[in-house]
Amino acid sequence: MSDNLKKLFSDHFDEQVTSFEPLAAHGSNRQYSRIKSDKRSVIGVTNADRLENEAFIDFSRHFRKKGLAVPEIYAEDLDDNVYLEEDLGDETLFDYLQTVRGGKKEFPDELLAVYEQVVDRLPEFQIKGGEGLDYSKSYPHHSFDRQSMMWDLNYFKYYFLKLAHVQFNEQKLEADFKTFIDFLLSADSDHFLYRDFQSRNVMLKDGKPWFIDYQGGRRGALQYDIASLLFDAKADLPFEVREKLLDRYLSAAEKLIPIDREAFTKHYYAFVYIRIMQAMGAYGYRGFYERKTHFLQSIPYAIQNLEYLVQKVDLPVELPAMMDVFQQLIRSSALREFGKANLRLKVRIVSFSYKHGVPVDNRGHGGGFVFDCRFLPNPGRDIVYKQLTGNDPEVIEWFADKPDMDRWLKRVYNMVDAAVNSYQEQNFTDLMVSFGCTGGQHRSVHSANRLAAHLQETHDVDVVLSHRELDEA
Repeated sequence: MSDNLKKLFSDHFDEQVTSFEPLAAHGSNRQYSRIKSDKRSVIGVTNADRLENEAFIDFSRHFRKKGLAVPEIYAEDLDDNVYLEEDLGDETLFDYLQTVRGGKKEFPDELLAVYEQVVDRLPEFQIKGGEGLDYSKSYPHHSFDRQSMMWDLNYFKYYFLKLAHVQFNEQKLEADFKTFIDFLLSADSDHFLYRDFQSRNVMLKDGKPWFIDYQGGRRGALQYDIASLLFDAKADLPFEVREKLLDRYLSAAEKLIPIDREAFTKHYYAFVYIRIMQAMGAYGYRGFYERKTHFLQSIPYAIQNLEYLVQKVDLPVELPAMMDVFQQLIRSSALREFGKANLRLKVRIVSFSYKHGVPVDNRGHGGGFVFDCRFLPNPGRDIVYKQLTGNDPEVIEWFADKPDMDRWLKRVYNMVDAAVNSYQEQNFTDLMVSFGCTGGQHRSVHSANRLAAHLQETHDVDVVLSHRELDEA
């Protein structure tokens, strides 16, 4: 194939090849090479799938006419499965992200600025780029319709769930898939769906984003591509950054067409779910089946994304079998330990009253602690403190004179510290600790506050503190 590429280069540019450098392949069967003469550098592509080549070349030329930042196609010989495209350099958005973050969780402003450029450009592809596009060239399918969705869900089922030995009732899961697809198909789907819009498919050249690998594009809903970018597993964007970028994306889209934000958001997280499932199917196929172990390194990040969704999102359709599968994935220690993922732990600390029942952790993996504070000294028996809470300075001062509280809290710290250390080693991302007393007002509130302060001082974790009875008052 290198001879075919060299010949195509020489014939098209009428220049002699001085350098031919094969480039590392990633997740596809396409082979890339950098070809140079004394005057230029281009990328040569070899791909035995002619229909995929035709889709990429046709889409590229269409997008170029629309003024979109995609590589120019210089020449092709589809009978020999080769073509030449513009050389955009070597730095992807993912490369830049890793360099700027340096393995840390922080998300610097310079990185946010690049992501903002990317989400500003995405609607142009979906809306302007979709105008006049010949969807008959789409490969392997013309739209993200019921058949395409079922392919993705079955990909997840057979190549991830089966190979990861996750238990499920196939008939019930299939019924949920049908309900889920019915809901997805109720979204507006008359736009260009890029299909694989993620950080490795965005090149950075002179500080500007350029876009590649849209050969799987088809007609579909706007929500899918922004979900793909923001829930790109190994990119591991902070969740607050994802929300900010989603708002920026919607503002950019509104400049091109009217957007009903409520209707958009109603479907958005469902498309996040199906994108994650499609990606996990790929991790299973490439990792478990083909034994390409670097694909397995994305699994802990995908589990973290699922856990976030299960905690945050209530879909407007009932999917019990599907949600049971997600809960099994979230609870799995083994799936979180692939590769060198270093996920951030969130500790949810809750105070409550036993009169209204113990809080149920139905959004995390079900682990954690419930501590009964009713045996401790109770300031609520004194009329001076009866209307106050554990947040008030007078109550805090009252407990400062009670050694029983300090002795007990030290034991609590030891237990929770051990759990936090173990959870971090196993890449669990959620731990719930609850403190209960009679009224959920004094002892439980004080204990929850003290543990929150202790963890913030001693551990690199996110602490979310809530007082159920006070918050609901």
